[in-house]
Amino acid sequence: MSSTHFDPMDLAAMDLWQQDGSKNNHARLERLLNNLPVAMEQELTERQKTILEMHYFRGLTVSQIAEELGISKSTVSRSMARATERLFCVLRYSL
Repeated sequence: MSSTHFDPMDLAAMDLWQQDGSKNNHARLERLLNNLPVAMEQELTERQKTILEMHYFRGLTVSQIAEELGISKSTVSRSMARATERLFCVLRYSL
């Protein structure tokens, strides 16, 4: 059974599109992309940052991350969900 992973950028971009689908959102998306690294640095725990980087930048699965970090898969999943939600909330209001 495969699981679907949602990139925080995809979620934020979808939110913007739904808010104003008919207008050009290029400037808002540009701000979003500029604010993402700052939001990750300031709003996430070290573990959350590590897990998101391993998953989104290195392409590792939850199982691979859990094995590499020596933690359970459920801890990885919870950390990813909390980090993604936190970024979504912070970035949503930065626009």
